[in-house]
Amino acid sequence: MIQKPGFDILRNARRIVIKVGSSLVTNEGRGLDESAIGEWCRQMADLVHASRDEGGAREIIMVSSGAIAEGMKRLGWAKRPREINELQAAAAVGQMGLAQMYETKLRENGLGSAQVLLTHADLADRERYLNARSTLLTLLKLGVLPVINENDTVVNDEIKFGDNDTLGALVANLIEADLLVILTDQKGLYTADPRKDPSAQFVHEARAGDPELEVMAGGAGSAIGRGGMLTKILAAKRAAGSGASTVIAWGREPDALLRLARGELIGTMLAAQTPKQQARKQWMADHLSLRGAVTIDSGAVSKVRDDGKSLLPIGMTAVEGDFSRGDVIAIRGPDGTELARGLANYASAEARLLCRRASSEFETLLGYVAEPEMVHRDNLIVLR
Repeated sequence: MIQKPGFDILRNARRIVIKVGSSLVTNEGRGLDESAIGEWCRQMADLVHASRDEGGAREIIMVSSGAIAEGMKRLGWAKRPREINELQAAAAVGQMGLAQMYETKLRENGLGSAQVLLTHADLADRERYLNARSTLLTLLKLGVLPVINENDTVVNDEIKFGDNDTLGALVANLIEADLLVILTDQKGLYTADPRKDPSAQFVHEARAGDPELEVMAGGAGSAIGRGGMLTKILAAKRAAGSGASTVIAWGREPDALLRLARGELIGTMLAAQTPKQQARKQWMADHLSLRGAVTIDSGAVSKVRDDGKSLLPIGMTAVEGDFSRGDVIAIRGPDGTELARGLANYASAEARLLCRRASSEFETLLGYVAEPEMVHRDNLIVLR
């Protein structure tokens, strides 16, 4: 086994997003590849179960293309249609089989599964973004493996992610993954197209976001899928923004996922240059225009700053500004000094009602309960 220091990232990754493309899932459009999907499900189950046995949970999310391709096959269409209504119809037909296949294969390997369909609007809207994040993290906590696809039945080209490589990167950002694995029908990235340039060299490891990578990549996707190597390079760049590294590997490589988790050199690894926590801290710290703030008492200051706890409404004494759920807000001490920032779980109007209130009172005050915290510790950065 060949290893490099950078592949410690693979061995240490605890939260992983795995993306597979249409050509792999549907065996170049011939229908869902039961054998291949079964193999990926077996490997994912082995990773989750092994990590549980070792006492350190590994959480995995699958982002799978293939609904439109499977729908085309079921409808007897040889070519990908161009009309939006036909693409949506194919997706609706194919999604049934795709979800059923993953549910069956994961259950055979002792894992529960859940289907999650996302649109660009789900991740662009602050409240829906937090709702999607909360749902996915809850599923992971319950030991369920989410299988995500774009909701092709309701979106159009103006609001599509464009390809599931991009969706995979956005999901990695959404849940703060350590690693994005893109399984494709190619071995990885070359310095040039090896079919045209015999001197092309394979790229084993590089820096995510390096402009030279975009020059190396290029070319359209297959007749079945929409992505090409360039979309994977751009996805790696996007994922690196939240501190996640990316591996691009051949999806039919035997035990690819298990070997990557052991740190084996498979495919191309594009390493994020900013550690995950540092990237998130920088993102929040860089918010120059905050929509609002909450003031907290000295007890809450100690819990947030010194103990690393979430901010609970019972420790809040005042709310300023007009903000929505999902906005970055300032957290101030009794003297007005900003000591932290975080993503608000409640809008400002709701937050004012919750000041000095225990979580047991939320439902009476609001008519519902979103989260017990005003700002969860995972979405909170201490500044001083």
